[in-house]
Amino acid sequence: MKTTLIIMAAGIGSRFGGGIKQLAKMGPNGEIIMDYSIYDAKEAGFDKVVFIIRKDIEEEFKEVIGNRIQNYMDVEYVFQDINDLPEGFTCPEGRTKPWGTGQAVLCAKSVVDTPYVIINADDYYGKEAFVKLHDFLVEHAKMGKEFDMGMAGFILKNTLSENGTVTRGVCKVDDNNLLKEVYETTGIKAEGDKIVCDNPEVEAWAKPESNVSMNMWAGYPDFLDYLEKDFSTFLSNISDNPMKKEYLLPNIVAELLREDRINVKVLETHDKWFGVTYAEDKEYVQNAFKQLIEDGVYPEKLWK
Repeated sequence: MKTTLIIMAAGIGSRFGGGIKQLAKMGPNGEIIMDYSIYDAKEAGFDKVVFIIRKDIEEEFKEVIGNRIQNYMDVEYVFQDINDLPEGFTCPEGRTKPWGTGQAVLCAKSVVDTPYVIINADDYYGKEAFVKLHDFLVEHAKMGKEFDMGMAGFILKNTLSENGTVTRGVCKVDDNNLLKEVYETTGIKAEGDKIVCDNPEVEAWAKPESNVSMNMWAGYPDFLDYLEKDFSTFLSNISDNPMKKEYLLPNIVAELLREDRINVKVLETHDKWFGVTYAEDKEYVQNAFKQLIEDGVYPEKLWK
């Protein structure tokens, strides 16, 4: 079965101190975080990658990674644009903020007709999650609802930053490993064996071992069809905050859960997540890849 890796790479990280953080060099031969994600996905069985980028970074993006990857996998590019809206809608005057991850993934609908996994460009997920989500997609065990999805369930303590608080989708999971709720939670950090955050309700039950969503989702083309219709509904209801309201994957999944229309299998992974949120994270990530290479997880030259 053909499977596709969708990489959301359209954002510029303002907290990174300027520049395109997705293109920051992390490996010994200039590899960026995406190189390792694509390498892991290919090893797990994915055979196509779709890059969601902005048109203005296309040239640099291809130069830094795209032209290299096309030698190993099928590659497609789609462009996220704030003005790319359904018929009958226009971007509110003065809005500069992108519409969010839901619209980003919707941009890929025209080039994705296979099961797929969605990831962020600037996150390192580890090998285990790619294998588990690929196997989930290939098996496609029907779970009795309108939509079937999978989600990599990272252990909260494995996703924290030493350089500041983080925002995570903290999950409640039932005894069948199905997602019950996702709480998008800000200000998360560990204090000893306790998790503290900006949401007192989540802080009351969240533990270092709780599952969190790192925006690594597995899905099928029918979910993209749903996004196409649902995005119009979203745009019809932005009058309360037209400059900043975002169409976000966790919120979309959460709404389908509330409507009892979706089953999301949480596939727990014990790999350590890392990414570049703060400028200070860059050295940590570079050292982490160096250690993974020394441990034999990756060859020193990733692409032969």
